[in-house]
Amino acid sequence: MPATTMPPHVAIVTGANHGIGAAVAERLAADGARVLITYLRGRVADDEATPERYQQNRMTDGDEVVARIVAAGGAAIAVEADLLDDATPTRLFDLAEAELGPVDIVVNNATGWASGDSFAADTRDPVGRATPGVSAALFDRTFGVDARAGALMIAEFSARLIARDGQWGRIVGLTSGSPEGFPSEVTYGAAKAALENYTMSAAFELGRRGVTANMIHPPITDSGWVNDAVREFAATARDHFHVAEPADVAEVIGWLCSDAARMVSGNIIRMR
Repeated sequence: MPATTMPPHVAIVTGANHGIGAAVAERLAADGARVLITYLRGRVADDEATPERYQQNRMTDGDEVVARIVAAGGAAIAVEADLLDDATPTRLFDLAEAELGPVDIVVNNATGWASGDSFAADTRDPVGRATPGVSAALFDRTFGVDARAGALMIAEFSARLIARDGQWGRIVGLTSGSPEGFPSEVTYGAAKAALENYTMSAAFELGRRGVTANMIHPPITDSGWVNDAVREFAATARDHFHVAEPADVAEVIGWLCSDAARMVSGNIIRMR
């Protein structure tokens, strides 16, 4: 009898129009997955310490990433999606299933970050960016994307996996900060801590279905915002050793989504 051919994996990568998300989408596609990438165009708060290159990267759509994947022989689609909308996860999974197949990989990469913030308001972070005070508006945006939307993506993934009796899956989230807090990025750090907790719960609750769930803490990564001040900070900081390229982070995430990492779950993996 001929060998059974398994269908290709299908991945959703959020926030994948540039930077780490784009590199992850391309890596997964190169490994044979069909990929739906999401993006939401918009500039972050204007500040003289935020390079214009990063602002421009945030304003791109996903078409260039899809074009690179297709040119390399892969399959991908892109959709602009507001993760603050509670209906978005269902819409994304419906689209992925209709165009690519059942989703078995979710990478929660998107962020609602608009600026740092601090309880010691109107200061500067270590690379010179303004840090306004903690506010309800910044909390709602950051937690809405980094924590709530990440949780809803995992919930949609798990509900559909269980409904079809799926026995293989990968969940990866991106995090930052530390358990001791994230000075000058207090809301962003807290939102990422919430996503860590959701992802660790998924690792335990879905593990017997062949699902792994892990978080990646990237090093300083040049997705367009690294300037001379950031490089100087990285060269002298106690816990940063490298300024990475997005592909460096994507390599680790690609491995976590492979069969080789089938026993690696429930971890927060820190890259330095």
